[in-house]
Amino acid sequence: MLGHDMVARLERGGRDVTGLARDALDVTDAAACVEVLAGFDVVVNCTAWTAVDDAETHEAEAFAVNAVGAANLARAAAAHGARLVQVSTDYVFAGSATQPYEADAEIAPVSAYGRTKAAGEWAVLAASPEHLVVRTAWLYGAAGGSFPRTIARVAAERGAVSVVDDQHGQPTWTGDVADLVLRLVDAEVAGGIFHATSSGEATWFDFAREAVATAGLDPEVVTPTTSADFVRPAPRPAYSVLGHASLVAAGVEPIGDWRGRWAVAGQDVVATS
Repeated sequence: MLGHDMVARLERGGRDVTGLARDALDVTDAAACVEVLAGFDVVVNCTAWTAVDDAETHEAEAFAVNAVGAANLARAAAAHGARLVQVSTDYVFAGSATQPYEADAEIAPVSAYGRTKAAGEWAVLAASPEHLVVRTAWLYGAAGGSFPRTIARVAAERGAVSVVDDQHGQPTWTGDVADLVLRLVDAEVAGGIFHATSSGEATWFDFAREAVATAGLDPEVVTPTTSADFVRPAPRPAYSVLGHASLVAAGVEPIGDWRGRWAVAGQDVVATS
């Protein structure tokens, strides 16, 4: 989903871009990374083991992709004099805060997925001070599956759906993340960590109602529930709102409010439900 929009944005801007699918490069193969990355100036790593619940019972496999793979790409990019942009996640935080997590906030992942992504961040920044870690969260897009598309489909099929109302985050369009990555690279910002999420905050319940309304359905068919009533194998952060101070300090404008960005992108997302 994000990789699709990343390539599309680059092509639209007339950039010389190569999109590599998983079968074209095994990121867990260090030698292959060195060979394939030769000749590139910037590498954006959208590859990840994102099956959050499965990672609880397959942490070694998730670590191979999210940590070892990230390390291989970071070292290979550095060896070729290229910058790596490592896409990361809100899951590196514990989710117990009450104010937005800034880029330099202490990480304390509570899930296997979060631990593997945190290890990947460390490896990337250790490989080169020029590399970038870009954390994002609650992604949706027109390519691939996403929460709002699924909710709109379920609401249409069943006439009712319950969604948790006690997890807070920032619904974020993959197109906006791709644009922000390009702006960071073009601005030649110093290496470090940045947050690529929409501004504002919402619960999954809030977002679900917006998605259902955009699909032309009555948002009242969405009712609130709690995380305790919807237990998953991997714990979810209760609060994963991310702050954007490091963007502002670098002179890069953060993504706008999530409702405004959904108004721009949402119709295309639910239209493919």
